[in-house]
Amino acid sequence: MSGLLTLLPPAALRGPVAEGPGDPGEGAGVDCLLSRHPGLPRDRTGNRLSPSGRSLIIDAAHSVYGLRITGRDLTRDGHRRWRLPGHGLTVSVAHCAEFGAVAFGAGTEVGVDLQDERDRPGAMRWLGDLLGLPGPAAIRDFAECEALIKASHLTKETFQGVRLPSWRPGWRPSGTGAYLVRSAPAGRATHLALAADAAVPVRWWWRPAAGAAATRTDVPTLEPA
Repeated sequence: MSGLLTLLPPAALRGPVAEGPGDPGEGAGVDCLLSRHPGLPRDRTGNRLSPSGRSLIIDAAHSVYGLRITGRDLTRDGHRRWRLPGHGLTVSVAHCAEFGAVAFGAGTEVGVDLQDERDRPGAMRWLGDLLGLPGPAAIRDFAECEALIKASHLTKETFQGVRLPSWRPGWRPSGTGAYLVRSAPAGRATHLALAADAAVPVRWWWRPAAGAAATRTDVPTLEPA
């Protein structure tokens, strides 16, 4: 994992474009696509092999915006944040088991993370201490911290002193200057978190399989809309 703790080709992931896809860069906001990839191969121990972040981004740009981009259209800045400079978009990507999430930011930095409810007592105690909590952190806290790192200049080494506010729906200040966080359960004991440097609108999308079209949803979900 590339934050606090630490292959499918693009053509195989692309599918139909959603009806009435969004327009990249049309006003400030975030488009977040959650997708399922049930056909992922497994390694020798039976664990699913994750698709590359680059291929997930290429797939999501086509599904949400109808863009036919390649890896050459993607760049990364000095903080390792993804960019689609030709379309004025910042990008963040996450995957967890057979699920993936890609967030596109127009006029805002963006970070996204997915975490499931696996038992990680040592990691949660460590994160609870780092955040100044009276006990272990929750998986939701973990996801929010990862999303913050992906959206901002923060790293594992500079995260000391960050404090997360009490949870409530929507954007919340994170105590890291301009950056805000939000999170929600997304089904199947999985938590989705977003971070951004402004309280912008969020448009949710869901795609149940590589051959399906993306559809708009009212809430983040890993289930059929």
